Amino acid sequence: MRMREYQFDGLVGPTHHYAGLSPGNLASQAHAGERSNPRAAALEALAKMRALYDLGVPQAVLPPQPRPSLSLLRRLGFHGTDEQVLTRALAEAPELLHAASSASSMWSANAATVVPSADASDRRVHFVPANLVSLLHRSIEAESTERVLARIFADPELFRVHPPLPACDALSDEGAANHSRLFSDTGSVHLFGWGRQASGSRPERFPARQTRAASAAVARTCNLPEGATLLWQQHPVGIDGGAFHTDVLAVANGGVLLMHELAFVEHAALLAELSRRLGASLRAVVATERELPLADAVAAYPFNSQLVTLPSGKMRLAAPLESRDNPRARSFLERALTECPLIEGVEYLNVNGSMKNGGGPACLRLRVPLTPTESSQLGGRVLFDDGLELRLRRIIEERYRDRLELADMADPALVEEARVALDEVTQALDLGSVYDFQR
Repeated sequence: MRMREYQFDGLVGPTHHYAGLSPGNLASQAHAGERSNPRAAALEALAKMRALYDLGVPQAVLPPQPRPSLSLLRRLGFHGTDEQVLTRALAEAPELLHAASSASSMWSANAATVVPSADASDRRVHFVPANLVSLLHRSIEAESTERVLARIFADPELFRVHPPLPACDALSDEGAANHSRLFSDTGSVHLFGWGRQASGSRPERFPARQTRAASAAVARTCNLPEGATLLWQQHPVGIDGGAFHTDVLAVANGGVLLMHELAFVEHAALLAELSRRLGASLRAVVATERELPLADAVAAYPFNSQLVTLPSGKMRLAAPLESRDNPRARSFLERALTECPLIEGVEYLNVNGSMKNGGGPACLRLRVPLTPTESSQLGGRVLFDDGLELRLRRIIEERYRDRLELADMADPALVEEARVALDEVTQALDLGSVYDFQR
């Protein structure tokens, strides 16, 4: 049956702030300590969902995770009332308070790796929630992610939501941000980008988050045939330049691949292997360092665009405004349109609140290809439409603050405000009690 790709966007949470928690994420580090506006960031992301929906792209919503995570702080030795826990954490270990308060689940490209039923040997849609063990503030997402995905994709005949990989450094998994699915009439290829293995070259300046062992384990878990799996190393120079995930320097859809030459090692060999597997229909547009310097690619995020298929069969790029405003990034995207007529245009979208923490349009969504039967069996009311947009907009405008300082993370009132907002979000999405505080 013909599949359509659904964009499951993570809703920005009420504690969205800039704490600079991610080494190697240049935007996150550059904006650390700035005042944030959770309301504006959430409305920007909602407007992005609307723009894709208006193009005819199926759109769905994933709820934020409960933050601040008081359970994390208590596990780290802070005791007493909520107010005492928050106050002591701010005074003694502010970095732990900010990690417990991060709204990073909004970047749902990291939520899981997804393999569609057409590719899996058991003909079910597979999900492997990412363990995200490389960073504390992200490692606490896996349990809630698994719970939410299991609620939405509950039918065991159609879906399989696996537990995350074991939480250890050797199996560090960053989800779909390092995974691309390409396909043609000859079949499909799941390209897994990885940054390190037990031996071999590694970046020198910033850590490589994804391990080869994790990518291989995810492919096996999802029942992917060996011929549909391709593991390829991220370029260490690209990681050192701020490309902490594959999707910072590469984006793929169908038989189209846009990439920077520093996205992967030996990129010419990679393209040759993809061509061998997918045939002559593969269309790859590669930006050289001379045409688009790595620094510009990381600052403007042209590859962190959503490359989506429209009802007409044509494609459209949803790129951040920063790509339009950077002459070299814009020039590359214009060349991509010329060389790949299947891409009919670019939508430049304002997701500045997310971009300041290193997340462009592609970071904000998890791609889930579904058949009509599968999409008809989703749990809750997560599919985006006019009614859901109005309900979420009301919650954001009424419950989210329009300014947050780092010290506000210790405000007990923020905990209650966030819980009220998230309770209303899960009601709007009809997901039931997915948070511990709801139980």
